[in-house]
Amino acid sequence: MRILEKTGDDILLVALPTESVYQGDYLEIVDEQKIGSVVVQVYEESYIPSQSLTEDIIREQIIEASANGVELDPFEISSVSQMIKDMRLLKCKVRGSIKNGIMVANVAWLPSRSKSKIKKISQSKLLDLAGQTGSAEIRLGTTKDGESFKIFGEAIDGHLSIITGKKESGKSHLSKLLVSSLVANGAIVIIFDLNDEYEGLGFSRDGTKNEVSNRVVLLEPGKNLRFSLSYLGEYSLISLMQHVLDAPGASLREFIRIIGSLNSSDKLSIDYLGDAIQNWRCNELVKDALYARFQTLKSAGIFTSDEDRGVKVDWVVRSLLSEGGAIVVSLKSSSSLTKRIVVEIILSKLVQLLEREAIPPIFLFAEEAHLYLRETYWDDIVTRMRHFGIFTTLITNQPDAINDSIYRQADNIFLFNFTNQTDLDLIARASTADSETIRSIVRTLPKRHCLILGKVVSDLPMLVKVGEAQFLTLGQTKKFFGRKSNNVKLESSPKLVLAQEAVA
Repeated sequence: MRILEKTGDDILLVALPTESVYQGDYLEIVDEQKIGSVVVQVYEESYIPSQSLTEDIIREQIIEASANGVELDPFEISSVSQMIKDMRLLKCKVRGSIKNGIMVANVAWLPSRSKSKIKKISQSKLLDLAGQTGSAEIRLGTTKDGESFKIFGEAIDGHLSIITGKKESGKSHLSKLLVSSLVANGAIVIIFDLNDEYEGLGFSRDGTKNEVSNRVVLLEPGKNLRFSLSYLGEYSLISLMQHVLDAPGASLREFIRIIGSLNSSDKLSIDYLGDAIQNWRCNELVKDALYARFQTLKSAGIFTSDEDRGVKVDWVVRSLLSEGGAIVVSLKSSSSLTKRIVVEIILSKLVQLLEREAIPPIFLFAEEAHLYLRETYWDDIVTRMRHFGIFTTLITNQPDAINDSIYRQADNIFLFNFTNQTDLDLIARASTADSETIRSIVRTLPKRHCLILGKVVSDLPMLVKVGEAQFLTLGQTKKFFGRKSNNVKLESSPKLVLAQEAVA
C-alpha cells in the first residue's frame, strides 16, 4: 500500500489486489522519520479511475469477442497489466495518531508518501492504546478478523445510548446481550418489553433456568403490575394527566385541587377519585373532561384500591440490590394508551425515588421506543435524569421517531444495517462520526453486524459481529412454514411472584 493523496481528513491509499484490506479496517501509517504514526480507517473501496485503463479493458473485450488465437506472453506482461487493472483505491478517514504508545485524536504532521510503511492494526489494540479500561466487561462478539471484541459497562454507565437499524438486523439481540452482561456485573436494569423477548434472560438455550433466573422479574400490567393512587402520589398523577391524557390548563388546575383534597383527607384512591370529580364544584365542561379522563385511567386496569396488592417500585428495586437484576415490564398485551400510562408512571416514580436517593442509579432499556417516545418526558430523561441516575438505551427501527436533540446528546450509537437514504442522512447528520463513514459502511452491513460509535469505543468507529447468546433468545419473527421446529419448552417460569413477595 502507498499514499496517493491527502485532502482534509481524507487520505487516499493505493492497494494491490492481493492485500487483504477491506472496508472498516484500521491501518497504521508509520513514518520512521517522525515520532509516531497516523491511524486511518478505510470507509470505501473503488477501482483506480483512469481513462487509459478503461480503454484497455474495452479493447481487450473487443479482441476476445472477435478473435481466437494462442496467446504468447514470455515476459508475463499480461499478468502485470491485470494486476494494475485490479488495483484498489482505499478512501480513509484520519482517526488520530499514536505517540509514545498512546492514541491521541490530533495529527499535527504529514506522513511521507515514499518512505511510510502501512500495516493493519487491530481494533482491540487501538482501544488499549486509547486507554479503554474498566471492570465490568461486556463481550459483544468478534471483529472481522475473528478477534474477540469487548466493551466496558463503565462506558454505558452515566450515558445515553441508541441502538438502531432496520427490522431483523439484530438490534434486540444486542440489547439482550447488554442487559444480560449488566445484570451479571451487578447492575439493576429496567426494560420496557413490547414483544415478550426478555423473559428468556433467565433461561439457558435448552429452556432450563440459568444462574440469573431468580434475578429476572416479569411484571405484566393488569396482572401482577397494579398501582395504588396513594403510592403514586400527586407528582405522578399530575404528570400522568398532563403528559399522557393531555389535560388542558383549566382541567389540570381543578385536578390538582381534587387530588390535594383527597390526599389531605387520606382518601386518595381510584374508588374515591371518580366520586370526588363528579361532586366537585367547578365548570361543568371541565368536570366532564376530567371524568372522561378518569374513566380512561380506570379502563387501563392497572390501578387498585388495595394497598397490599399494589406494586411499589422502590421495593422491587431493593429486592435486587444484593446481586443486581432485570425488571422486565411486559407491554405486549397492553393497548397503546396503557403502554404510555405504564411508562409514564414508572418514569415519574423513578424520578422521585432517585431524587430522594431511595434507590441506586439504574439502567433503562426502551424497546421499540418509537411507539411511546414523546418529547414531553423523554427530553427530560435525556437532559436531566442522567444527573441523578437513569441511564437510558433507546432501541428503535425508526430513527426519525427520535428527536434530533436526543441524537445530539447520545454518547453511544450502535448502528445496524440501513439502506434507506433518509434514515442514513438523519443519523449521519446527528452523529459525532463523519457522515461518509456512516453512509458507506452501514448500508453494506450483514445481519447481526453493527458499527459502534461513541464513548464506548473511545470515539473510534468499530465494526463488530454480534456473538451468540448463552441465554434463550425469544422474540423471533413467527412464520407459518417451519413453525414447529424451534419450539423450546421452558421450565416453570420465573415470572416472579415478585409483586406478592415484595409486599409480603
